[in-house]
Amino acid sequence: MNKPLLLMLVLSVLLSACGSEPSWENEEVSVVSDRILEDHVTTVWTLADGQASGTGEGTLIRLEIKKNDGERIENFDINHEKLLHLMVISKDLSYFNHIHPEYKGNGVFEIENDFPAGGEYRLIADFKPTGGDSMTKMEWVRIKGESAKPVPVVPDASLDKTFEGKKVALTIDRLAAKQAVTLKFFFRDEKTNQPITDLEPYLGAIGHVVILSEDGERYVHVHADEGQDTGPEACFETEFPQSGIYKIWGQFQKDNQVFTVSYVVNVP
Repeated sequence: MNKPLLLMLVLSVLLSACGSEPSWENEEVSVVSDRILEDHVTTVWTLADGQASGTGEGTLIRLEIKKNDGERIENFDINHEKLLHLMVISKDLSYFNHIHPEYKGNGVFEIENDFPAGGEYRLIADFKPTGGDSMTKMEWVRIKGESAKPVPVVPDASLDKTFEGKKVALTIDRLAAKQAVTLKFFFRDEKTNQPITDLEPYLGAIGHVVILSEDGERYVHVHADEGQDTGPEACFETEFPQSGIYKIWGQFQKDNQVFTVSYVVNVP
């Protein structure tokens, strides 16, 4: 083979390879454009009757998830052992329930919740559509029935408290908005004052933390740092989105029982 012909063949191969780049790029753009983004998703909340009972019977909460164009979202990824995490929180932040609705298919989740009193509640759903981003959708709902006397949301003077026979001390390395913050929980037995070292995994982690602003508008769901064992410490990295008063709920498990701790802080 003569040199001119060889040169032409090499140039042909190079040009062919270069010409393939735009097709790869277009494929990547196509994948990104097909992702389900949070701004493109809407939720429809329905409460059957919406009557507070306090009897344990519960009110049915139905959540329908679909795209803005009306197309149902049918597939969801498991996140911390569940397809969807639902927080039910009273307007005064005194009532908190973290539950997991059953997936009925066709973008519909359902579960019953026993609302303790009438009034306004914040419903917050965390989920991840397959091929999309993790996202949060929130809604205010009003429950019929006699309202309970509101509990003032007052910052705690001490973050060393006792819950269900456990002394739990919360330390925060800095109280500041829009900065990385470390939350550290330390657990002791109330009777013996000895460190608790037999915490059990809860939803695939040493614990979970939910943070909500006093007005119910700023929400953070924090997962524990990886590699943590069974106590006596549990650490979480997070960020307070703005200054203001926040309530912090931590959920952990011991002896096959989930227990909840809570604190109110004022973030400068």
